[in-house]
Amino acid sequence: MISSDGFHIGDKVVYPNHGVGIIEQISSRTIGASVENFYLLKIKSSSLKVMVPFHNVNSVGLRRVVRNGEIQKILDFLTDGECLNNADWKYRFKENSERMRTGSLLEVASVLKGLLMLNQSKPLSFREKKMLERARYLLVSELAMAKNCEERVIEELLSKALSSKHKLRFPEASEFEA
Repeated sequence: MISSDGFHIGDKVVYPNHGVGIIEQISSRTIGASVENFYLLKIKSSSLKVMVPFHNVNSVGLRRVVRNGEIQKILDFLTDGECLNNADWKYRFKENSERMRTGSLLEVASVLKGLLMLNQSKPLSFREKKMLERARYLLVSELAMAKNCEERVIEELLSKALSSKHKLRFPEASEFEA
């Protein structure tokens, strides 16, 4: 069974704000008088299983893992892109939360860079640290899957991009562990 979106069993996809998953199954269920088709995803980080109805694919933002051209755009943005941070942390947090929910990896990169730049001038709040950790995880895990390489390789790539012009330091995963 193939959906209208063209996802197949085994495809690597991104479920916004949860990260990379693999389509394990495509099934249908009868609900009342109608038949509903679903994707069953297994989210890589948590082994969480998520069922996404075909008709909800666009509204939840399910998409394929980024390709090489998009990876280069993300690296270019981390090197040269402009980041504007709202001075009021409530508005900044709301804007960043909305960016994270778009499912766009470029928007996630924008949140990561913006928070790293902010962190140079003042310490981040607890919630912003959590968001930075989430943005870091989403970027590293998806890029590693897209390039089919170790996460460590991606961390070095992102670290070089961030440090080259703005002298930003890419945080280690261990900095977020309690």
